[in-house]
Amino acid sequence: MNNQLIIFDTTLRDGEQSPGASLSVSEKVEIAKQLEKLKVDIIEAGFPVSSPEQFDAVERISNEVGVTVAALARSKEIDIKAAYNAIKNGEKKRIHTFSSTSDYHILGKFGDDRYGKTLADKRETVIKMSYDMVKYAKTFVDDVEFSAEDAGRTDLNYLVEVVEAAIEAGATTINIPDTTGYTMPKEFGEKIAYLKNNVKNINNIIISVHCHNDLGLAVANSISGIENGARQIECTVNGIGERAGNASLEEIVMALKVRKDIFDIESKINTKEIINTSKLVSGYTGIIIQPNKAIVGENAFAHESGIHQDGMLKNRETYEIMTPETVGLQKTKIVLGRHSGRHGLKARLQELGYTLEGDELIKVYDAFTKLADKKKEVYDDDLRILMGDSKNRNDEIFNLEYMHVFGGSSTIPTATVRIKRDGEIVEDSATGDGPVDALFNAIDRALDKKPTVESYRVRSVTAGRDALGEVAVRIRKNNRSYTGVGVSTDTIEASAKAYIQAINKKERFERSKKEVEVEKVNGGI
Repeated sequence: MNNQLIIFDTTLRDGEQSPGASLSVSEKVEIAKQLEKLKVDIIEAGFPVSSPEQFDAVERISNEVGVTVAALARSKEIDIKAAYNAIKNGEKKRIHTFSSTSDYHILGKFGDDRYGKTLADKRETVIKMSYDMVKYAKTFVDDVEFSAEDAGRTDLNYLVEVVEAAIEAGATTINIPDTTGYTMPKEFGEKIAYLKNNVKNINNIIISVHCHNDLGLAVANSISGIENGARQIECTVNGIGERAGNASLEEIVMALKVRKDIFDIESKINTKEIINTSKLVSGYTGIIIQPNKAIVGENAFAHESGIHQDGMLKNRETYEIMTPETVGLQKTKIVLGRHSGRHGLKARLQELGYTLEGDELIKVYDAFTKLADKKKEVYDDDLRILMGDSKNRNDEIFNLEYMHVFGGSSTIPTATVRIKRDGEIVEDSATGDGPVDALFNAIDRALDKKPTVESYRVRSVTAGRDALGEVAVRIRKNNRSYTGVGVSTDTIEASAKAYIQAINKKERFERSKKEVEVEKVNGGI
C-alpha cells in the first residue's frame, strides 16, 4: 500500500459549522494561506451553493492558494455547477459531492414517494443519483470525490453497491464518513477492510475517512481506517466541527510521527506550524482550546508534579514522547515593545502566520503601539489576540465609539454607549445586575436588538497584572449561534467588543440571506 497519507483539511467547511464559529471571507483566506504553510494536501474551502459569502470565500481561496481546493456539493446539478464555478479558475480543483446512504438518512431525507415507495426503491434512487452526479461532476473536473453520508450506520452490502456505482461513474476518491460518530474503532476498521476486499476497482481510487467525535473516538476511528487501507484523512485544526467536532488534524499527524515503529506511513505536514495554525484558528473562530487538549493545549507540555519535574530535569523522555519544538512551541518568546518598528512587527506576524500589507499593516501597528503603551512588553500571544481583534473589526456594520460604565458595591450599575451604526451615531444608556449586564443592555437599546446570550467566558491571555483579557460571547437568534471575541487590558471593554462583534456577525449573515434567496441545504457529511 502507498505509505503517503493525504491530509484533507475541512476546517473552513465542517469546522466552521461549529456553533458560533462563523468566519468572514478575509479570515477564511488567511487561514487557508496558513494551511498551505502547514502543507495540507487539500483544503475544503466551503459549500458554494449555500450562500453568496460561501461562494465568494471558496472562489478567493481557490484563486489565492497553490494546494488543491475542494468545494462541497450535494448530489444535485445546481450544487455541482456552483461548486465548479467557485473553483474553476483555481490551480488545483476538486468537486466533493455526497449522498445519504444509511437507512436512517434515506427514510428521513428521501421519505417522499417521488423517490420510491419502498426502502428498496429509495435505495436504488440514491445509487442512480450518486452515479449521475459523479458523472456530471466529471464533466467539469478530473478530480471528483464522493462521500457516502452516514456510512458508519450504512448496511455493508448496500454500501458496496453505492461505492461501486460512484467508482464506475469516475470518482477518484471515495470517502467513508462516520457522520454521527457512532462506530467503534475495530468496527470502523473492519468496514474499511470489507470495502477494500469486496468493491470492484477499489484499488484504482483513494479511500478516505471522515470521522466525527460524538463518542470521543474520531481520531481512533481515523487511525483504524488508516490501518485498514484508508490513505486520506478528513480532519480539522483543533478538532472543531459539528456537535462534538471532527478528528483533530494535529493529533492524527503527531500520532503517526511519534509511532513510526507501528505505522509505515507519513504525511507532508510541516509539524512546526501546528501551534501557529491552531492559535490562528482559535483566535478567528472564538473557540477557546481546552488547556488539556492533546498537542496544542496550554498544558500539553506542562509539568506540575514534583516527580514529573524531577524526571524531566534528568531526562525529557521520562515524561515527554515528543518535544515542544516539534509542533512549533519555542522555549523563548519574542518580545516587542513601544520602540519596535513597523517592519519588525510585520516580520514577527509573518512568522506567526499573518500576512499584512498597506493600510491593514498601518491599522494593526497603530493598535500595537497603543497596546505597547499599556503593557510595555508585547508577547507572541498578545500579537495573536491583537490580530484576531483587528481582523474582526475590518468589516463591521456596528462600531463601538465610546463606552462608560459606572458601578460599585452600593450603586446600581449603569452603562452608556455610543455606537456608529451604518455610518450614523447612536447613543443610549441602561442599568443592569452588574457592569457587563448594564453594558449589554445599553448596546441592545442603542441598536434596538435583543439577542439571547448563550455563553460568556473570560480568560487571561498572558500573565501579569497588565495581561490582556479575552472575552468570548456567544449569542443566539433564530436557531443560529454567533460568537464574538474581544480583547483588552480592560475586561469590561473586551466584553463590549465581543458582544458587538457577535451582533455584527449575526447582522452580516441576515443581510446576506436577504440579498439572494438561497435553497436551504442540509448540514453536510
